[in-house]
Amino acid sequence: MERVVVTGLGAVTPIGIGVPAFWNGVVEAQNGIKPITLIDAEPHIVKFAGEISEFDPHKYIEKREAKRMDRFVQFSAVASDEALAHSGLKITDENRDRIGVIIGCGVGGLQTWETEYTKFMKGGPDRVSPFLIPMMIVNMAAGHVSIRTGARGPNTAVVSACTSSAHAIGVAFDFIQRGEADAMLAGGTEAPISNCGVAGFGNMRALSRRNDDYKTASRPFDKDRDGFVMGEGAATLVLESLTSAKARGAHIYAEMLGHGWAGDAYHMTGMREDGSGYSKAIELALKKSGISADQIDYVNAHGTSTPTNDPVETRALKEILGERAYKVPVSSTKSQIGHLLGGGSAVESIACIMALREGILPPTINHFEPDADCDLDYVPNASRRADINIALNNATGFGGHYAAILFRKWSE
Repeated sequence: MERVVVTGLGAVTPIGIGVPAFWNGVVEAQNGIKPITLIDAEPHIVKFAGEISEFDPHKYIEKREAKRMDRFVQFSAVASDEALAHSGLKITDENRDRIGVIIGCGVGGLQTWETEYTKFMKGGPDRVSPFLIPMMIVNMAAGHVSIRTGARGPNTAVVSACTSSAHAIGVAFDFIQRGEADAMLAGGTEAPISNCGVAGFGNMRALSRRNDDYKTASRPFDKDRDGFVMGEGAATLVLESLTSAKARGAHIYAEMLGHGWAGDAYHMTGMREDGSGYSKAIELALKKSGISADQIDYVNAHGTSTPTNDPVETRALKEILGERAYKVPVSSTKSQIGHLLGGGSAVESIACIMALREGILPPTINHFEPDADCDLDYVPNASRRADINIALNNATGFGGHYAAILFRKWSE
């Protein structure tokens, strides 16, 4: 079985476009939550999000091409361009069939759908753009990345709500480990800040309603948390076989050890209070990685800032880590950027990888009031130096999906 390493990273986030800007924002405990400007938020219950207001697709993508992409595809294209450039991997006629693309996304082109549906209602079917379907469908992120790069290996998309990018990274890992690909561009993307997106999540009471204090609305593991903050963005990792990476003298950011998936067969949007979905996914990731729980040095948690998730995830970590639970730092990057839904785990995987590489733990900002049910070390409010070797990223999504990914510091 091939070992799998990470040789490239790309990110588009509410605290920075590009990995250097994103990581600087993480370390400096920056806050990417702001009033929504993409839509008229006045009629909505929730009026703020992790919006990337400075994103201009025409800085990165030819204007005609960008016009035929929904915002979620634009994000993924930009993140993938950065990841591939940083990897130094050249896609040629000789290797393109061994390089693939897998991009996860939870909801796809909501903005495009709303725009075209409005045209339909006002002017009838003749007003609907012929680009509606190819702009809206989730798999078009992977499709465009493949077209832009010329990668002709395994190419697909994963749709599993907020585990989408974790699952995409896992599938890419499996392709490489089995020897079916030499490298994969893998990650996730989401652009859910639309009228239906904000209304849908808002009306189901999943979102924080702190309109008067939006900067502190995303407060994972805090006693006064009241829901997650919607975010947007994308991240792409270049995963590569160790054999391929060494052969071309690539810079290696980290090693991906393995991943685990599970389901809790419980509820459309809820989760089992015993945390068994999380714990099973982590156990499977540990087994696949060939390591034990006592080797985990840091956890980048799903940590959504919802009343339900945070104590359940804490409970699962205590079960997995045992007596070490209070000594292993846990943080939630969602406190800074909001919840990127299908793109979240990919961004958080980069946070894990950079933490391993730089020896700095990402913070959980807005952690003001401890909760008796969330009593671990959440790296509150400021980043922290720590020499860590193995990092875990957790993810879960509506429908009872759970995923865990393990990365190891590269030192060979």
